[in-house]
Amino acid sequence: MKAVILAAGYGTRLQRDVVADSSGRFAHLAGVAKPLLPVGRCALISHWVHALNASGCVDCIHVVTNALYHAAFEEWASQFTNVKILSDQTTSNDGRLGAVACLLLAVKHFKIEDHVLVIGGDTLFKEDFSLSKVKERFSELQAVCEDSCLVLSYQCKEEETRKYGILEVDGDLRVTCMKEKPLPTETKSRRACPCFYVFAKKSLPLLDTFIEEKKEAPIEEKDAPGNFVSWLIPRKPVYIHQISGRFDVGNLPSYVECDLYFKEKQDDDSYML
Repeated sequence: MKAVILAAGYGTRLQRDVVADSSGRFAHLAGVAKPLLPVGRCALISHWVHALNASGCVDCIHVVTNALYHAAFEEWASQFTNVKILSDQTTSNDGRLGAVACLLLAVKHFKIEDHVLVIGGDTLFKEDFSLSKVKERFSELQAVCEDSCLVLSYQCKEEETRKYGILEVDGDLRVTCMKEKPLPTETKSRRACPCFYVFAKKSLPLLDTFIEEKKEAPIEEKDAPGNFVSWLIPRKPVYIHQISGRFDVGNLPSYVECDLYFKEKQDDDSYML
């Protein structure tokens, strides 16, 4: 299995917050890509690399970034032997390719013909999350059907459904549909879907199909990787693996919360294993 970490965003909200902050406490975060933000004892993305390597889930980690942050990611990656950096060649948020296109870029550039673990570069999970359990669940699904894919799910609050993609599932925990930012009255489900997916190698050719279908669509329809998941659900079996929650670093308050959590609680080597 290969890992692709999506890290080509520009962090516009967070950078806007850093500039607007008058305390000066966060000046050191100016111009830093979100995955490279210091969280606890290391960069946010380093938590993933340490856990992926220690768990043995993948044999290579590919990180897709943009031209603006490419050099910074290359410098960061020099401490690891199995991390490869790829730039999408964009230089601004307005010109971004979108997450699905970045994933396809990585699959083609690195000639990936294996199952792919896709991770949002600005996301971390609570301590109950386990890569080993994810691998075990995916293996069980693959033994039944090689087309099967796996996504994560956690219970969000009723008022938060409008912020996330919400999954509806059947009794076998197979996803029947994903509703994008629905009103609480539009679905009984409260299953939010973070950016962490295991795509079966048999599903990878569908990335091309999706991008081709959406080539004339606005960037919003192909940016969030959840758009591909939603499109994939009627075409391939997609199942959920349940977790308790996540950290999604989108703005300064969410970064402060995440950093504090890891400074206080995550100081052992078993995190996410």
